[in-house]
Amino acid sequence: MAAGLGTRLRPHTLTTPKPMLEVAGRPILEWSLASLPPEIDEVVLVVGYLKEKIISRVGDAWGGRRVRYVVQSELKGTGAALALCRPHLSGKFLVMNGDDLYGAADVAAAIGHELAILAKATEVPGRFGAFRTDADGNLVDIVEGAEIERGGLVNAGLYVLDERFFEYPLVPIPARGGSASGGKGLIEFGLPQTLVTMAKDHPIAILRANFWLPIGYPEDLEKATRILSERVRK
Repeated sequence: MAAGLGTRLRPHTLTTPKPMLEVAGRPILEWSLASLPPEIDEVVLVVGYLKEKIISRVGDAWGGRRVRYVVQSELKGTGAALALCRPHLSGKFLVMNGDDLYGAADVAAAIGHELAILAKATEVPGRFGAFRTDADGNLVDIVEGAEIERGGLVNAGLYVLDERFFEYPLVPIPARGGSASGGKGLIEFGLPQTLVTMAKDHPIAILRANFWLPIGYPEDLEKATRILSERVRK
């Protein structure tokens, strides 16, 4: 998912789409593509804002994988973004934010599950959606902006799903954005909120990530550059 405006990262994103911002000398999206395990044989990129810059950089193949593009002209949420990809998806698939950084080992472990969501112990309470799980560690609910204690599990925006997702109506949530031109909308459709509905019929495992760097603010870029530079040197 790489269609967003990246407004919190302005002025960096005024001329560069957020997934193309560089971290440790490499665009965020390229780090994400590099984290994919060999079982992933095709990539579908949901693009919108400054999409031409993503398409010209990535092209129609990357790392031996075919790349397709789906344009999300109206930013109506992650659920709507995934719904646009329906014609290109069959069987089991992986969904991930194109502007966050994930560990390859975590991604490989996640795809070993039938249905799963990657989570991370929070360092910033209130910034991300918090999970509520059952005794088996499966999804029960998610609360956006929850004031949970440090160390509580929050959504890392990586999902292992299959075609059963499309059997469930998308769940509307209050809009944070709008069209790719910057207009304000009233409703978005949330992917994790829709999964709460799906979880009533199918267990969805909540998995703990060892490595996840969300990029939302300029200081996140600086932090990610420092951490990844150290990892590359090792």
